[in-house]
Amino acid sequence: MSAIPVATPPLLHAPGFWKRALGHPSFAVGALLSLLLLIAATLSLFWTPHSPYEVDMAAKLMPRGPSHWLGTDPYGRDITSLLLVGARASIIVGVIAVSIGLIVGTALGLLAAARRGWVEELIMRLSDFGFAFPAILSAIMLTAVFGAGMVNAIIAIGIYNIPTFARITRASANAVWSREFVLAARACGKGSFSITMEHVLPNILSVLIVQATIRFAIAILAEAALSYLGLGTQPPQPSWGRMLSEAQTLLFQAPMLAVYPGVAIALAVLGLNLLGDGLRDLFDPRLARKR
Repeated sequence: MSAIPVATPPLLHAPGFWKRALGHPSFAVGALLSLLLLIAATLSLFWTPHSPYEVDMAAKLMPRGPSHWLGTDPYGRDITSLLLVGARASIIVGVIAVSIGLIVGTALGLLAAARRGWVEELIMRLSDFGFAFPAILSAIMLTAVFGAGMVNAIIAIGIYNIPTFARITRASANAVWSREFVLAARACGKGSFSITMEHVLPNILSVLIVQATIRFAIAILAEAALSYLGLGTQPPQPSWGRMLSEAQTLLFQAPMLAVYPGVAIALAVLGLNLLGDGLRDLFDPRLARKR
């Protein structure tokens, strides 16, 4: 019996992928900004100019200088150190929250596409219900019951991501289920689970990678918003969102206190969005030709 053909999409290991990727402006810029975010977070694990938890009221609101490269905040903490550790908090929240949405949402979407009927309808209606509870609203509800903190913020953002991944997975999987090689696999006696894992999932993987990158950016933005409202990362753990919150009362006295974390958030979100946009073009060149 001849092997069943499988139409595999271009992935990261495809020949010539990296050559095309480095020549793609959106991907190149997005990858550079995302790499800088990762370097900052990794560096904070081993070294920071000063302790981000050390309060020194005698050194509060110091300007930029050799001792404090970006100055100090109202509590005398080094801003550079706070930004580095804040990058780590953003990545932790983003990775875990997106992973929750990716794993649970993808599983539900694949199940809906494989089973169809009332199973698909039930999962899609639950997804519609999930869209009624954005991350901030979910965090407020969790905070009211369990208290504010990074864990509750991660759970809220993760739950918010599940319906998005479920819908995208189900739509992409339905398109694959109608392909000839899937029909051939069914004719050979393969079950729904085997077809899903061997044929459907590999062919929608590129779509999931792009969506995960974009949702990562949204998760970082949501974490900053929750921390700004006091619902996310709690003191003494540094957070870009809380740095913005603490700086709002000193906008006229020390405006750079708000500029530094604001620029960090903007660059991180911009980099991940550009990376996702570039990956979308690289995985589906037809989109790039339409631009």
